[in-house]
Amino acid sequence: MVSKGFLVDSVMGNAYIMYYSRFGSIPMMENAYKRLKSSRLLVEKDGIRAISLAYIKDKKFHSLGSFLRDVGLGRRNAGNLLWNLLLLSYAANFKMKSLQREFLNMLEAGFEPDLTTFNIRAVAFSKMSLFWDLHLSLEHMKHNGIFPDLVTYGCVVDAYLDRRLGKNLDFALRNMNVNDSGVVLTDDLVFEVLGKGDFHSSSEPLLEFNRGKKRWSYKELIATYVKKKYRSNQIFWNY
Repeated sequence: MVSKGFLVDSVMGNAYIMYYSRFGSIPMMENAYKRLKSSRLLVEKDGIRAISLAYIKDKKFHSLGSFLRDVGLGRRNAGNLLWNLLLLSYAANFKMKSLQREFLNMLEAGFEPDLTTFNIRAVAFSKMSLFWDLHLSLEHMKHNGIFPDLVTYGCVVDAYLDRRLGKNLDFALRNMNVNDSGVVLTDDLVFEVLGKGDFHSSSEPLLEFNRGKKRWSYKELIATYVKKKYRSNQIFWNY
C-alpha cells in the first residue's frame, strides 16, 4: 500500500498493531509499534490495551513498563489507562515500594486515581495482608468520592477470612455502605494480571444468574459467602 502511494492513517496503523498484538509474536508486535511510531502516528487506547495484554499474557511486565513510558505517561487522552497499567506491572510481582512510588508519581503528575487505580492497590494489599495500607486506601477512596465495587469488598473479605479474622469483618466494613447493590466496575485487565479473589469468584455467578430479577446487596453477598465458607459456624459476626 505504501509503495503504491497510499497513506497509512491512525485508524489503519492502530489496526495493524492490534492485529500483531493478538495474532503475532512479541517481536512482530514490537516491530509494528515501531513502524507506527516512525510514521508519527499515536497509538490509541485500543492499541495500548492490545499491546499491554500481549505483554501481560507473556508475563513480560518489565517490557510492559518500558512500553508505557515510551508511549508517555503524561498523555491525557488515554485517561488513567497508562498509569493503571504501570501500577499493574508492579503489582504483578508485588513490588510494593515501586507500586507506592509510582502511585505518588501519578498524583504528582496531576492524575486523579479512579476505581481501577484503587483496586489494583487494594488487591495487592489484600494478598500481602497489609491491613493498615488496605484501610488507608479505602479512606482515600472515600475522601475522593470513589464508590467501591465487588472487587473492593472482596479485597477486605478475603484478607480477613483468609487470615481467620472473620470476627473482625464487621468492624472492617463499618465505613462501607454494605447495602449498596453489588456490581463489578473494575477494568478487566486487572483480572488478567491478579486474577479474581475467592469472594469475587463466588459472588459473580449470583449477580449474573439473577440479573434483572434480584439486586444483591454487598451485605447479602457477604452473608451468603460466609455461610458457604464456614458452614460449621466457625465465624460469628453481625451480618
